[in-house]
Amino acid sequence: MIYFPNFIQCKGEKGAHFKNISLQDGKAVGPEAWQKWVNQSRRTLPVSRCFFSAASVILKLRNGRKRSRSGGIFNMKEGKSIWAWFAIVCCVLAWIASCAVLAGKVHTGAEQPAVACTAETERVKRLVPVGRTVGIKLFSKGVMVVALSEINTSEGAVWPAKDCGLEVGDVITEIDHTSVNSIEEVEHQVRDAGGDAMEIQALRNGKRMEMTAVPCLCDGTYKLGAWLRDSMAGIGTVTYFDPQDKTFAALGHGINDVDTGLLIPVRSGGIMASTVTAVVRGEKSEPGQLHGTFDLTGDIGTLFANGTGGVFGRTTSGLFDGQAIPVAKKSEAHTGAAVIRCNVEGDKVEEFTVEILRIYPELGDTTRNLLLQVDDERLLRITGGIVQGMSGSPILQNGKLVGAVTHVCVRP
Repeated sequence: MIYFPNFIQCKGEKGAHFKNISLQDGKAVGPEAWQKWVNQSRRTLPVSRCFFSAASVILKLRNGRKRSRSGGIFNMKEGKSIWAWFAIVCCVLAWIASCAVLAGKVHTGAEQPAVACTAETERVKRLVPVGRTVGIKLFSKGVMVVALSEINTSEGAVWPAKDCGLEVGDVITEIDHTSVNSIEEVEHQVRDAGGDAMEIQALRNGKRMEMTAVPCLCDGTYKLGAWLRDSMAGIGTVTYFDPQDKTFAALGHGINDVDTGLLIPVRSGGIMASTVTAVVRGEKSEPGQLHGTFDLTGDIGTLFANGTGGVFGRTTSGLFDGQAIPVAKKSEAHTGAAVIRCNVEGDKVEEFTVEILRIYPELGDTTRNLLLQVDDERLLRITGGIVQGMSGSPILQNGKLVGAVTHVCVRP
């Protein structure tokens, strides 16, 4: 509630003041209380302070002119000072505008202003924990250099890729101003160059590099002297599905090139329905793995990102529909009993008991900030523990999603 004063009468002589002010609560106050109220309002509403000052100047000017004309008293109720009324109206309008701008700052006429605030309840994210294996295929944006090699020519061994400045881990994106996203496209550009110099653009740690390479002839074919990779495929587990925007996450960690250890930049990709056909049990110094078949008749989802926290995509297949549960805050995860959801037989998803042994909050948002141990006898008989292919299996504790399996620890 904002209280506005009702101005009654004002004297025009020097040192004039508001003689009487009636507040909305019906209490009349004198000039001292008025001055205190104005000062408080000026501190609370700086916009109105400027208009109060302007109105005071106008009133004084009009009062002085009035005295020079009649030397008498002007009475606002008599309507003899249009300028004075105009100034007061401006003050009131400015007051309303400033209160609208400074939302929540209201003056009640008391010494302490009342602050109106609205508390918003933080919305808890709810996701469907999946735990189903899928086939994953990923096509890189550009072509990654995974190794450099020499080429034996009639004039001796040469290293065209190395000599031009290419390094392992570079991602070739253009050759002679033409985009390349597959090994076949690179081979086509090298063949068309016919031994002439080629302009190569590549990304190295996110920085664009430019270099010039000269392919050399070997066994009737022009070669660059670089081993390349443009795609990968494998099996992994879907962690969660968001029923709101139809997105999903899988693996719990990014897809890295096996030779360079670098994240593969995504151009396109997809996931396919899969069935687990066999399990290689984990043994001492051997991690074990899931074997499965993929449904090659069509994709059930598309990938749009490959990051350190996993691969992310979108699906409308309905295969991951289920009961959504709250996502736990970091502070809610604790050592003790938990369960994981995984698919180790056919296409059936089951829950198995585990124990969270330790949490590493000091590691932050890494992919290895929680240590768990499988204690479910049935899962131990089937897999021997966590095996390759179970990466991404959701971890549930107290009815909430607290994390995902990302790596397997191998004991020597």
